Amino acid sequence: MGSRHEGFSAEERAAMKDHAQELKKAARRASQEDKAAEALRDVLAKIAEMPQEDRAPAERVHAVVTSAAPALAPRLWYGMPAYALEGKVVCFFQSAEKFKSRYAMLGFSDQAQLDEGPMWPAYFALAQVTAEVEERIAELVKRAVG
Repeated sequence: MGSRHEGFSAEERAAMKDHAQELKKAARRASQEDKAAEALRDVLAKIAEMPQEDRAPAERVHAVVTSAAPALAPRLWYGMPAYALEGKVVCFFQSAEKFKSRYAMLGFSDQAQLDEGPMWPAYFALAQVTAEVEERIAELVKRAVG
């Protein structure tokens, strides 16, 4: 019991700051159409500024998600690309570089309809985004939306 909780990591604090800025920016937007267009621009800009190791899979995930589930609206969520249905995030991309993890991740929130019995995966490591992986992402996203 000698360990002491130090609170949030620097990466977690940065993600929370990003999320607060996203909420403020969204509140200032005018129309729903403007909000959607600006949210998409924000997502594409965030992907463009990622290092190549994260940018390539983020671009592929974005293309697959928007194609497989056009009802999902791109937006930023804790500073990362996310895709929401009726304002609630269903899935998101998590940069390996930003969170100092081994792989980029594709995550699903509790809004995703992926429940399978008493336990199921909610995060998927993206070591490589191949055609087979893209098919799996499309399948998961379609199921998540319902």
